[in-house]
Amino acid sequence: MATIEEEVTWLAERAAQAAKQLALTTEDERNAALAAMARALREQSEEILAANERDVAAAREAETKDSLIDRLALSHERIEAMAAALEELVHLDDPLGRALEERTLYNGLELAKVSVPLGVVAVVYEARPNVTADAAGICLKSGNACILRGGSMAAASNEVIADVLAQAVQRCGLPEGSITAITTTDRAATDVLMSLHGLVDVLIPRGGEGLIKHCVEHSHVPVIETGTGNCHVYVHESADLGLAHSIVMNAKCRRYGVCNAAETLLVDATCADEFLARVFPDLADRGVVLHCDETSGTIAETLKQQKAPIAWQPATDYDWETEYLAPELAVKCVGSEDEAINHINRYGTRHSEAIVARDDEAIERFLREVDAAVVYANASTAFTDGGQFGLGAEIGISTQKLHARGPFALEALTSYKYLVRGNGQVRA
Repeated sequence: MATIEEEVTWLAERAAQAAKQLALTTEDERNAALAAMARALREQSEEILAANERDVAAAREAETKDSLIDRLALSHERIEAMAAALEELVHLDDPLGRALEERTLYNGLELAKVSVPLGVVAVVYEARPNVTADAAGICLKSGNACILRGGSMAAASNEVIADVLAQAVQRCGLPEGSITAITTTDRAATDVLMSLHGLVDVLIPRGGEGLIKHCVEHSHVPVIETGTGNCHVYVHESADLGLAHSIVMNAKCRRYGVCNAAETLLVDATCADEFLARVFPDLADRGVVLHCDETSGTIAETLKQQKAPIAWQPATDYDWETEYLAPELAVKCVGSEDEAINHINRYGTRHSEAIVARDDEAIERFLREVDAAVVYANASTAFTDGGQFGLGAEIGISTQKLHARGPFALEALTSYKYLVRGNGQVRA
C-alpha cells in the first residue's frame, strides 16, 4: 500500500504531465471543457447534495459554529451558482498567448512578451466546497493543472465535486490529471504537497489564519498568500448617517463567515451618540454581540437600560485584531481621522477597508493612506469578490503585494515568456 508521500507525489507527477498538454490547448477546447463541467454539476447535483448532507451532519455533531456550517452547506441554488460561475469563465477573454509587449531591439531582434500558464497550481482550502469548482475552473481556463486539497470538514463534498469535474474534462479529451483532488484527510498530505518544489509551481492557501501561516512558513513551493479579513468600516464625522447605517449592516450582517465581512466599526466621537443609538439596536436584532471600547460601551449600556436587547462586553486588544467570522463586532470611538487610519493600519489584515463620509478631502486621504488590497469610500466591504469586480470566479483574495493583490483570478495564474526572433544576429 502506498504511503501518503508516495500517493501525493504520484498525483503531482500526473498533474505535471497534464499541465504540459494543457498549455498547448486552444481557447475553444478549454471553453468546451468548462461548459461540460457546468453541465455535469447540474446533472449530478443530487449526488453532490447527498455527500454534502453527510459533511453538514458531521459538522453539526461536532458542534461547529453556524457561520462555518453556512460556508460548508450546499443547496440547489449554490450548485447552480457554481455552474454559472464556470459558464461565466467561458465568456472571459483567453488569458493565454496575449502579447504583453512587442518591440524591436537596437540590433533588429524582434522581442515579444507573451502570457503562459504557471503549470501546476495547488490549492489548499478549508470548509467551502464551492472553492473546488471555482479553483478547478479558473485553473483550467488559464491552462493550468490543479491539485485540490480541501479540508476534512468538507471531505465528502469535495471528493464528489472534484470527481464530477475531472470526468467531465476527460470526456472532452483533455488529459487525465488536469483536475486532481487529494482525498485523504491526513494532514500530512498538505506538508508533502508543500515540499514538492519542481513538481508544483505555486501553492495557494485559502482559509483561516492558522492554515495560511502554516503554508507560508513551511512551504518549499512559492505561495500566493490569501489573507484573513479583519476588515473595518470607519464612519467619519461628515457621514450621512443613514447611508452609514446601511453600509455597516450590510458589511457586517450580509454573511458572517466570509473574509470580506466587517469585523470592526470605527466611529468619530462627534457623531457616535447619534449613530450608535441608531445602529446598535439593529445589530442586536440580528444577534450581533458587541465588543466595545469605553465610550461605545457607555452608549451600549445606556441603550440596554432603556430596554434595548443589546449584548455587549468590554473590548480588549484581542478584539481589535480578530477576524470573528461570526455575529460579533468590535466597536471603537475615535477622536480623529488620524486615529482611525492608524488603528486600521495597525490592526487590519490588508484586506478591505471602508470609510463613510461626505468630506471629499477626508475620503481622498483615507483612500491614499490606508494600506489594504481594496479601499472603499461610501460602499460596503462585501464587494471584495472576483465576481463583483468583473473577474469571474476568483481563486482568492490576496493580501500580499507581490504578483497578485485583492481578488485574483485568471491573469494571476499566468506568467510570461519572451519570444525573440532574429535573422542571424550574434553578440560581439
